[in-house]
Amino acid sequence: MKIKFNEDGLVPCIAQDHKTKDVLMLAYMDQEAFDLTVKTGLATYYSRSRQKLWVKGETSGHYQHVKEIRYDCDCDTILLLIEQEGAACHTGNRSCFYRKLEEYKGE
Repeated sequence: MKIKFNEDGLVPCIAQDHKTKDVLMLAYMDQEAFDLTVKTGLATYYSRSRQKLWVKGETSGHYQHVKEIRYDCDCDTILLLIEQEGAACHTGNRSCFYRKLEEYKGE
């Protein structure tokens, strides 16, 4: 398996609760973040805004312990099945996906 990083050297990464299957967040990884995640078992991402690596939870204490790593059929998206300590979202919500588009009816 060879992960396909985009032209910026990044790959999208979805963090999902390994028990509930709730989708908690989406972030990006570069090769170094991916390698560190595999090595340490802690979700490590690349911050596009800060232009540096970050271990989820290193400042908040809300670590993501990786239970399994999956990738999609095209090898261009990573799925981390994780055990989340505390909130996944920087807003304090368990998931970053706590808002619903009320106008959308799905028709």
